[in-house]
This record gives sequence, C-alpha cells and structure tokens, in this order.
Amino acid sequence: MNGLPGWLTDQQESADIEPLLTNADGFPLELLASESSAMTLRRFGRTISLYAPLYLSNYCSSGCAYCGYASDRTTVRRRLETEEVKRELDSMKAMGIDDVLLLTGERKPQAGFDYLRHCVDIAAARMTRVSVEAFPMSVSEYAALADAGCTGITIYQETYNPEQYRDLHRWGPKQDFLDRLETPERALQAGIKNIGIGALLGLSEPVEDALRLLRHVRHLAKTYWKAGLSVSFPRLRPETGGFEPPYIVSDQFLARMIFAFRIAMPDVELVLSTRESPVFRDGMAGLAITRMSIASKTTVGGYSHHGSSRKGQFDVHDDRGVRAFCSVLKEKNIEPVFKNWEPVYNGPNTGHVEPAGQS
Repeated sequence: MNGLPGWLTDQQESADIEPLLTNADGFPLELLASESSAMTLRRFGRTISLYAPLYLSNYCSSGCAYCGYASDRTTVRRRLETEEVKRELDSMKAMGIDDVLLLTGERKPQAGFDYLRHCVDIAAARMTRVSVEAFPMSVSEYAALADAGCTGITIYQETYNPEQYRDLHRWGPKQDFLDRLETPERALQAGIKNIGIGALLGLSEPVEDALRLLRHVRHLAKTYWKAGLSVSFPRLRPETGGFEPPYIVSDQFLARMIFAFRIAMPDVELVLSTRESPVFRDGMAGLAITRMSIASKTTVGGYSHHGSSRKGQFDVHDDRGVRAFCSVLKEKNIEPVFKNWEPVYNGPNTGHVEPAGQS
C-alpha cells in the first residue's frame, strides 16, 4: 500500500525496543520484568485502575473476518434502548464500577452517531468516567462527544500490516487502512483527552505489529504531547465465525511485549482486558499493567437481569466478578481504583490538543 506515513515505517523509531522482543538470551524475561516493575512502581504506585465495557449494540456494516459481530454472522442483532442503557449502567454502578467503556459495531442507521452521543449523555450523568470504542468519526463528531462528557476514545488498528489488513477486512468502511490509522489524531484535535490504541495480536506477525504499534504511540506522544495515551494488548479469542489466528502469540511473548512497552514509554498507561486468563492477569498485576477491565460482558447489555444478545463479540477468559478480582489485587498489595478524579475532568480539552509546534 502506497502513502504510508513515514513514522510508521521508520525502523529507527523502534530500534531500541526490537532486541527486547527478539533476543531472549540477551534480554531474559526475568530481567525485563524486574525493570518494568520498578518503573511502574515509581510512576504509578501500587494501583490498578478498573473499568468495564458496555456493548450498546451489535449492528455492524463491516466484514472483519475475525469478529463475532461481522455483518455476515448469524448473531441476533439488537441495540439497547434508553431505559435499557440506564438499567445497565445502574447495575454496573451497583457493582462498584464508575468507569465505563461504551462499544458499538461499525456505523449503521440503527446505531449511528446520534444514538452514540445520546448514550454518552446518559452514561455521563451516572459514571465518573466515560470512554467510547466505536466507529471512526469526524473531528466535529468527536468534539460533540467531548461536549457530552466523553473523555476517552479507544480504537485499535487491528493490524499494522496493510496487506493483511486488506485481506481481513472483506467489505465495509473499515477497509480503509489509512482512515483508521488517522482516527486517533482526529479525536485529539477535537479535544478528546485520552486515546487508547492497540493491535489485535495474532492477526499478523507479532513482532512487526508490536514495533509498528510502538511507533504509533511515540508519534502521538511527540505530536500531541498534552494527550493521555494508553496501549492495550488484546489477543484473539474464539468467536462465532470460528476464525483461526494465522499467528499464535504465546504468554511469554505477550509478557515480553508488555514489559518492552513499559521500558520504552514509562508514562503510558498499559491495559490488559478479560480476554486474558486469570492466571496471566494476576501474574502481570504490579509488573507493568496499570489498567484492567473487570466483570466484562461482551454481549449487548448483560449486567442487569434483563436479557442480552445470545452470543458476545468474543469469549471472555477471565470471568471473575468485581469482589473476587479485587480480593486478588489486595492480596498482592495492589489497590484497585475505580475513581481517582472528579467529574469536572470530563469535557473537552480547553483549546483542544494541538500538534507539537502549533500554537
């Protein structure tokens, strides 16, 4: 694919980290874990912030080969209506959750921008922190979400290999690799305070995706230096389409990648979801990860006693409830944090986040 930005292919931008991923003899995992743990403790203390996802709808217009919500799946389609959204959020709040990530599929008439903004309005009245993981939007749409109380956007590139990206995204708006790559910058220009990015590990050669993801984070950190940045490390999980990952990402490699990112970028928030096993999540707590999802449902709704869609986007691996997971953290002398800011933090950045070098 022509027209890739220079920062994405600049190998010098990741040359310091490549040996940590590829040279296990020179950089044993135990050494990386020790250095990563010390850096995490100095910067973040013994805390992990916790959030939960709420799937608002599973309508989708794209044909992602690896997704349980792709438009050719037989999954029953639905969305949460206003009263259902309120009920789900109230149920989450009763569990102690005060930080929510709202998710949808790709843009559809049944669940487009107006619907999403309405749900952000509802969530911002109940939760201290509201983030969104949905379809790419324009600068003006992201500004409207910020005005409604959205403080963060999560958007995964899925894979940074353009050829593999083309083959995996069979139809729909998500086929546009560059448009998706530029989405975090549109959100930052609109005043969104925090951007979360990541690669869906297993879609492409993992070292290549890891290095390009690192270049993306460093590009955003240099260009939008006022922004809050986070990196997620999702691995492929079983879904209704039966997609088989072309690459296997081992626990050892995932741990090595997480440690390398902490060493490369000490101030960036690193996120680990319930895609991972309880054993892996418990082991990584305190070593590099500073944010985790908890009690996750990947169905539409699912937190209240009312019905949800039959199948989720993918299978959750760590299905422990809030109390059980927090107990494990406290046993490790790590404080689970559901809220450490006031709602005045919500809303757009004053004057928006300008690229470096601009006034």
